[in-house]
Amino acid sequence: MLLNLLYVFLFILLLQVLFFIYAVINKTDKVTDLSYGLTFVFGGAFALLLNWGNISLFKILLFSLIAIWGLRLAIYLFIRILRTGKDKRFDGIREEWKRFGSFWLLQAVSVFIILLPATYIFLYPYETSLNTISVLGFIVAFIGILIEGIADYQKFVFKNKTENKNKWIATGLWKYSRHPNYLGEIMMWKGVFVYALVYLNDPALLTIISPLFITYLLTKVSGIPTLEKEYEKRYADDRTYQEYKEKTGILFPKII
Repeated sequence: MLLNLLYVFLFILLLQVLFFIYAVINKTDKVTDLSYGLTFVFGGAFALLLNWGNISLFKILLFSLIAIWGLRLAIYLFIRILRTGKDKRFDGIREEWKRFGSFWLLQAVSVFIILLPATYIFLYPYETSLNTISVLGFIVAFIGILIEGIADYQKFVFKNKTENKNKWIATGLWKYSRHPNYLGEIMMWKGVFVYALVYLNDPALLTIISPLFITYLLTKVSGIPTLEKEYEKRYADDRTYQEYKEKTGILFPKII
């Protein structure tokens, strides 16, 4: 199991290195986010192939969740970057291969950590079957995929209307949450962990780092804090935005 986990990590790292080489040679951001979603799909498929003799409906359903989530996210982000042309996060970085490369290394590590519960199940050498807890996890993950997909679509349509230039979205799911797309992503990976839970023995319970890591990453590091800081600066004097922020929860709707 440990050796196969290492193989999966090296495979994920290899994918990121290949994407990095293309990106640094062409000084482009167009494959950066594309590689993120696709690496989950390819990494999951590679783990499945390493233990193909123990394939089951349980594992296929889990891979289906990851494939649907990863492919949708990759396609969405690729279409978005084609329209914007570049990712301003990498201004002043993409030209320096060492700094640019550190991002890809971090992305490889992040994908491996987030994928851990699923990877463990794909490599699990014994029989697996659906149970009540796994069905609950599947439902949570699938609802998360729907929420993230709908939120991304609503924002994409909103942002591509000329009259909405320099405005924030406060309609659809965004009326109830300031970051429903991140809520959906967190639900997805918490659902995956719950789906796998019955088959996680004592050391494998450490894979709980997956939902904890993605939650921390999106709420404390690169997701919500970055956008909240940007919006607060951009709309600091906009009373309407301040009212929207006051009445709308960061992830969940405010009850009062």
